[in-house]
Amino acid sequence: MNIATGATRRTVDSEPARRPPLPGQVVLVLQGGGALGAYQTGVYRAMHEAGIEPDWVIGTSIGAINASLIAGNPPEERLARMEEFWERVTHGPLQRLFASMPMVGGTMANWLTFAGGITPFFQPNPAAFLSPHAPLDAEAAGYYSTVPLRPTLAALIDFDRANAGPVRLTVGAANVRTGEMRYFDSRDMPLDARHVMASGALPPAFPAIRIDGDLYWDGGILSNTPVEAVFDDNPRRDAVVFAVHLWNPGGEEPRTIWQVMNRHKDIQYSSRAVSHIRRQRQIHRLRHIIKELAHRLPPEDRARPEIRQMEAYGCLTRMHVVRLLAPSLRGEDHQKDIDFSTSGIRERSAAGYADTMRVLDAAPWESFIDPLEGFVLHEDGSSLGQT
Repeated sequence: MNIATGATRRTVDSEPARRPPLPGQVVLVLQGGGALGAYQTGVYRAMHEAGIEPDWVIGTSIGAINASLIAGNPPEERLARMEEFWERVTHGPLQRLFASMPMVGGTMANWLTFAGGITPFFQPNPAAFLSPHAPLDAEAAGYYSTVPLRPTLAALIDFDRANAGPVRLTVGAANVRTGEMRYFDSRDMPLDARHVMASGALPPAFPAIRIDGDLYWDGGILSNTPVEAVFDDNPRRDAVVFAVHLWNPGGEEPRTIWQVMNRHKDIQYSSRAVSHIRRQRQIHRLRHIIKELAHRLPPEDRARPEIRQMEAYGCLTRMHVVRLLAPSLRGEDHQKDIDFSTSGIRERSAAGYADTMRVLDAAPWESFIDPLEGFVLHEDGSSLGQT
């Protein structure tokens, strides 16, 4: 057991389990959420031990970092690289000392992160703190500098492999000038550390990253759950999509200011995941219905150009979406996304491992599905495509 996983391996990396048959390409979608991203390491570990390697990884913010660690390393090294990254960003000795204090220790450790940053990740930008109204260079306008992140990524990620290897990599970022979402995709262009850093450049904490003349911020400010990149892909393919959510869209009524701040973050960064899922289920069902209706036409009618054009809107691909939702830890608050404590990282990773193992054991994509359903949602090991 180690800090980044919090779970004992079922198999050793040199002898992975045989990959079970899955109906289509395997896509891993990783939401942004700072320290909450440790949950994703447990998700990947469970998949890896089950012999399931993704064909495509998509991420935003911390999810983009985890995604690039997967795509930018061979299968036998991916877990080690992910673990090394999370060990590098874990609280240092002084923060661990404060965290061990009862009652307010965790809060004080997080405040040290606010004040001093995390050495391999980000560091304070004194100019922004001391004179917030002073003009700064557009690529330095943030309370922190993410310059330390670049060598960290370079040490752990082989971008040549990420661009030419078997795993497709996509990271989402927000164009500062246009306010539009941009998905940088290794299928279409070579990616490097700038694209990953742009995906995690959350303002006002982190400065924008310039790519091809434009500035980009964290994609989470527009869409922190980048599943639409899968649903809108062309051409569409049958797939099992493991969508890993770090922020809970549902929750109790807040009764304190800190609870209000915590609930606000959950709602903001869950990115309307439920409404996205409902819309996609409707769209995919309509695509199947169009194809079914076209098949019922006489051959001479179906051959007409205008009918063929309408039929092109139909599609018989099926996407199984396995939704994994990171649980809340006892005592967590609105600072949970900067909780880089040893215990926090270990608990979240262990939760991701346990949740994913439970879903893999259930294999819900093997259950009966209505032939008209093109989008099937699986939560808690059950099929929800027909609700």
